[in-house]
Formats: sequence, structure tokens, C-alpha cells
Amino acid sequence: MKKVYFIGAGPGDPKLMTLRGKELVEQADVLIYAGSLVNKEVLQWRKETAEVHNSASMTLDEVIDVMDKGLKEDKMVVRVHTGDPSIYGAIREQIDRLETMGVDSEVVPGVSSFVASAAAIKKEFTLPSISQTVICTRLEGRTPVPESEALEKLASHKASMAIFLSVQMIEKVVERLTVHYPPTTPVAVIQRATWEDQKVVMGTLETIAERVKEENITKTAQILVGDFLGDQYELSLLYDKSFSHEYRTAKE
Repeated sequence: MKKVYFIGAGPGDPKLMTLRGKELVEQADVLIYAGSLVNKEVLQWRKETAEVHNSASMTLDEVIDVMDKGLKEDKMVVRVHTGDPSIYGAIREQIDRLETMGVDSEVVPGVSSFVASAAAIKKEFTLPSISQTVICTRLEGRTPVPESEALEKLASHKASMAIFLSVQMIEKVVERLTVHYPPTTPVAVIQRATWEDQKVVMGTLETIAERVKEENITKTAQILVGDFLGDQYELSLLYDKSFSHEYRTAKE
């Protein structure tokens, strides 16, 4: 059966693409990449003869047509998405269309921008005694959000939160979050994590909107929220000398 490969290209730095993703880029005859977000440098490994299509200005039908044409010509077709394609990647609609055409697919995971953002500021979402839950979400814009997932409802859990696609509405984000999070809750905004022009802004729910505006951050940024950004937490039991598990006996 014919197959189309979907690759998560990572958050920006081409070196963060997986080895499997790089291998497929090298082999591809037809490359379709999300040019509005994917760093063009991830295409540096392509063959000179490879067709390259920027999907930023293409419709779903046009993307599928390019795939269909390539497959009919017995070419290897690779679709390159930013971050990890399972998060706001819009791959399901493509895969479903391909399945109706009798075309198989393979998805190669990538490094999402939310984990790249945490790495950029050297923080851990799941600190003992602070939070063991990470919520990935977004504020509604032109794309709606289910009412049950309204930001203020999710904020009631006071979990670690990674907010995508919303920095242009930072004031509204703050308003929704402060329904449950204290105003002093730490916030980090990371623009273009792992890119050469990466920008990091730190603050609290009281200050972050003003700081984001001062830095003129209006897109391609993660908003990270929660006490995991602070300095108070308990040490992990995993490495506690008094804690035994399958691989280690507790020490006095």
C-alpha cells in the first residue's frame, strides 16, 4: 500500500528533528512543509531533485492533490509539520482523506514547543508536591474551544499549564487565569523556543501582560503558567536514600 509520512520537525532548531525524521527528509521525492512555522533549515538534508511545496498558502484540497500526484508517480511523499504533529498539527483531516483514497500513513513524533519552552528556562512541569499534571490548551480565537475547556475552567485545577496560540490575547489570558490562580502565580512567555532569536519573558499574572507588550511579542510564543516555575518543591522520592524500589534497597 502507498504511504505518506508525517514528520514532527521540532520547535525550530533543526538539530532537534529526530533521526527518523531526518532520514525521511533525505529520502523524500516530494516534501510539503508548513512554511509559516517550520524552520526552512530542516529541509537542508533533502535531495536536490526533491519537489518542495510550502503549505502556508495551500488549502487542504491542494495539499492532498500534491500528495496524490506524487504517489501516482511512485514518489516518496513526506509532510513536515512543526513541533509534534499530534498537537495543533491538523494531521487528522489529512490522514482521513488519504485513507479514503486507500493510502496508508506513518507519523513520526517530534519535540513540541511546550517542552522546548520548559527546556529553555530549565524548568520541570511535574515537580513533587507542586504539580503532577500538565494541561496543554489554547484560548479561543477564530478556532473555537469547547465550552467545557474554557481557560478559566481548566485554571480551577491549578495545574502546570502550557498555553498555545494565545499570546496575542495575553490580557484576556490573564483575566481568565486569575479567576482561580493567585495574581502572584509565576508566568513565563517563550517566543520561538530553540530558534536563534529565542526570547524569554518572566513575570507573574500581575505583570506578564505589560512585559509581553514591552517586548512586542505577538505570535509564535508559549505561555507557561504555574507554581512549577517557582522555587518551592519537595525532593523526588525516586532518588531518596530512604526510599526503596525494584532497582534499589533503602539505605539507613
